[in-house]
This record gives sequence, C-alpha cells and structure tokens, in this order.
Amino acid sequence: MRLSKAFLRTYKEAPKEAEVISHQLMIRASIIRQLTRGIYSYLPIGYRVLRKIENIVREEMDRSGAQEVHMPVLQPATLWKESGRWSIFGPELMRLKDRNEREFALGPTHEEVITDIVRNSIDSYKNLPFNLYQIQTKFRDEMRPRFGLMRCREFLMKDAYSFHLTEESLDEEYLNMKKTYERILERCGLLFRAVEADSGAIGGDSSHEFMVLADSGEDAILYSNSSEYAANIEKATSIINVEESNEEKKEKELVFTPNSKSIEEVANFLNIPKEKTVKAVLLKEVLENKISYFIVLIRGDLEVNNTKVKNILGAYFDLEMMDEEEITKLGLVKGYVGSFEKKEGVTVILDETVKYMRNFVVGGNKEEHHYINVNLEDLYYDVVGDIREAREGETSPDGKGVLKIARGIEVGHIFKLGDKYSKVLNASVLDQNGKDKIIKMGCYGIGVSRIMSAAIEQNHDEFGIVWPKNIAPYIANIIITNMKDQDQVNVAEKIYNILNENGIEVVLDDRNERAGFKFKDSDLLGFPLKIVIGKGSLDGVVELKERKSGESIEIKEESVLEYIQNFMKN
Repeated sequence: MRLSKAFLRTYKEAPKEAEVISHQLMIRASIIRQLTRGIYSYLPIGYRVLRKIENIVREEMDRSGAQEVHMPVLQPATLWKESGRWSIFGPELMRLKDRNEREFALGPTHEEVITDIVRNSIDSYKNLPFNLYQIQTKFRDEMRPRFGLMRCREFLMKDAYSFHLTEESLDEEYLNMKKTYERILERCGLLFRAVEADSGAIGGDSSHEFMVLADSGEDAILYSNSSEYAANIEKATSIINVEESNEEKKEKELVFTPNSKSIEEVANFLNIPKEKTVKAVLLKEVLENKISYFIVLIRGDLEVNNTKVKNILGAYFDLEMMDEEEITKLGLVKGYVGSFEKKEGVTVILDETVKYMRNFVVGGNKEEHHYINVNLEDLYYDVVGDIREAREGETSPDGKGVLKIARGIEVGHIFKLGDKYSKVLNASVLDQNGKDKIIKMGCYGIGVSRIMSAAIEQNHDEFGIVWPKNIAPYIANIIITNMKDQDQVNVAEKIYNILNENGIEVVLDDRNERAGFKFKDSDLLGFPLKIVIGKGSLDGVVELKERKSGESIEIKEESVLEYIQNFMKN
C-alpha cells in the first residue's frame, strides 16, 4: 500500500473521552472511528488487524476440530423466554419489536439459538460429540460504554458450543478448548494467564477466563508465586488463620459507642483490633417484580466478595447496596446493624470466619450502640459460606506459595454449561440403551475486537503502538526521507516491488512530507520494521530499524528481503 493513496489521517492528540491508552492510540492512528456511543467503524488499518486476529482464531478453531457455522443476529424472544433468560438477562439485552409487535433480541450470545439447532437436528448418541463455532457481531446495551473497543455496544466475538453425551467427554473438549485459546493468544503475541472465574450470566459449573496482563486491566487476578493457581478476584480463595478462639465466652453487653459507625471508629473507640469486630454489609437484588434484601456478616478486617454472595444465594443479578430508606423500612439502623433475631423479608449470610470468633463486637441495632462479647450462638443467620475477598499475601488455596495480584483484560471465557440450556430447551438424544438423555454442553467465547484493544494496552510506548508481528497491519514501512531525491525513490520502489512479489506486507511512505513527520507516523501506527531510504541509497544501502527493540542496522538493498523473512520466522 502506498501511503500517498491511503485513507489515513493521524492526530497528535486524542479526544478527552478516550480514557485508556488503546482507545487514545486507535483514534490517533485512524484505526477506529466512533459512530455513536459504544459503536465504532473499523478503518482500513484497523480492519486489517481485526482480520488477522480473526484468521488466527479461525485457524486454531479449525485445528481443534470445531466446525464453523453462521447464526442470525436477530433472535426471537420466544426462544429466550423458553430458556428463562428473557426476564433475567437484564437491561444489557438489546430488545426490539418488528412491525407485527413480535419481540426480538440482538444476540449478545447464542446459547439458545445453537441449542435449538441441535435439538431439531440430532436424536442419537452416535451423532455426539461435536463443536460448532461462529465469528459473529454481538450486541450488548452497556449502561456506560467506555474504553473504546474494550467495553462497547457492538463487538466482534468468536463463540463456540460443544455437545456431549457424558461429563468425561465434556471435560476432554473443555481441555481441548483451553489449549486452543492458549495457542490463539500465543500466536497473537500476548502475555496472558488462564484463571479460574465466575460463570456469571452464562452459567454453568466451571469456567476459566483468559486475561491479557496489563496495568490498565479492569479485572484483578490473584495468582500463586509457587504454583499454577490463578483466579479472578471474584472467584479467588485463600488460606487464612481461622483457628477457633479458646477464650472463655462472656455474656453479650450493649454499650454506648458515640460517633462510631465504621469498623475503624468502633475499633478505635473500644481499643480493640478490627479482627475482634463483625461488620454488616446491606445488599439487595432487584428483579422486575421483587426486591430481595440481605444482611452479610463478616469479620471486620475482611471484605465481602459480592459475586460469592450472589452465587451462594443463587441470585440472578449483581447485588446492589440498600439505600437509607430501605434500611429504615426494614427496622435497621445504618452504621449499627447486627443480627440477633429473624427479620421478615431479610436473609442473613454469615462468612465462615465468624464461626471461629469469640467475644466479638457487632452493631446493636440502636443508634450509637454496639454489643460487645457476642458469640456465634447470639446471632441469627440463614446461610454460612466463604464470602470473603481473597487478598494479596495470603496463602494460595493449594497450599503452595502466597498470592500475588496483577491486573488483566478479559479476552476469552470458557464454560462447562452441563445441562443448563439443554435441559430447559429439551435437547436430548437416545443413548446406547435407547433411553432419552439430556445433552451436556460447553461454551467457549473469545473477543476478537477486544484482543485488538488488549494487544495495544500491552504493547505500546510513548511514541505509539508496538504491534506484535503476527497481528500487525503491515510488517514493514518503507520511508523515503526526501521525495525530491530520485535515487531514494528508485531504491524504495525497487524494494517495495520485491517485498510485494514475495508476499511481504509492506507500505511505502511516498507522501510529500518531512522525514520527521513520517517517522512519527510510523511509530504511532506501530509497524514492526522501518526501512529508511536516505543518503546511503546512492550506494544501495538502507537503514532497517525494529520498532520493538529500537535496534537498527545498515544493510544492502538486496539483503532486505532475506532480513525480513528471517525476522518473521523468529
């Protein structure tokens, strides 16, 4: 491609609404353009990168044995209502009606559609197992689209669905997909970790997220410094010292604690460590026709993991904090909440660490009062479980090493769905004994457009993008430093033609601009190699500079092809 004819305009500055570096650089480099909030067009440079990532994904999925299909974006509400997700998926589901007032959704995912295809296509165990995938545009009505392609309303995704007669077969394919995703991300030149994760709205018994490591990542992951253990902070567990106290139990006593609403204030006022307190976190789940209320009790020095609470309760939606009006209506006193008797309409969840405490402090349900010397038998609770947030420095749950924290960008997620969708949608086959058996399913998603953003977040410097070479829009950029020098032009044209003839993706910067301007654009756009045609061209010598390392050499023009071919192999 000749840059003199390219649809390309670069910018020194990014718009203020571009908060993260990938969004800023994609705007500045004419990779994407916003149409409206959370919806983007891919411009030529960006679309080349997108297609390269898509091709890597397709090649590895085909290699894994999966078969490509293509399903409709527009999905009937009847199918979603049959699965039960129409009412519980939430406001992110883009809903619409046709001219006949029939309801539809723009697909954020395709579990229902693929299950409908399979249930109407196969009826025997002999047809299993298999894995079907597609690379398709998805839609999600994000409340707050942000971070460019990382959290948008329309995005490109590969989703795959496997079908099995047995759990053992599902386990085998799950491992196959895990290895496939690892190969995809390795070929994209990314540093990543596969971590245990919460299954979220998709559901299922087990899942792993694939996190591209980046300081700007939205997600926190905890990993062992001495083992393979790694998990999203929503899923992570750890080992802490929770040996039962041998203190002699005392009678609980209500005491005056003025201006002491927070755990820090209570601990300071009573001159006790936070570990001797129990705090109450007040949560709710808001459904279309019902609000459920929860009191969560946990040791004062620990934090509640809302996802764990959601899972232990079997809640559909993310939990929210109660407001002051709701707290008062339930007969609770904000900042002084305890749980000593059952309250109608309130479920109490107790973190398992509280079981081992003695003579602790908890709110007295009275303004400026707490109970001291409280013990487990004094409390009312409905559910006990691990609902605490694991922390850096704690022992890994496998007992090997301590937990470290890192930030990551989720680009892929795989799930063991089991019979979550096949059962409710009645997808079954006859087994070897002629008995009807519900199919087991797996689900495997990877964000093609999100990988592009994640790659930039992980690979950039103060000058611009540093593309991994397998997904770079072009491998090399030939820069003519002086368009008035015919010798430079001739050498550049010769190298450009040779590289094109040998299948090397190359751009020729033949614009009538200053050399400095061209160098800045090349760095911004992130091409892995610069071929600088300067004064040495008279002797057939050019400068070749690697974008990532900054290393440069001078070589004869006839050696350029061999150099680049070796560069691409290594």
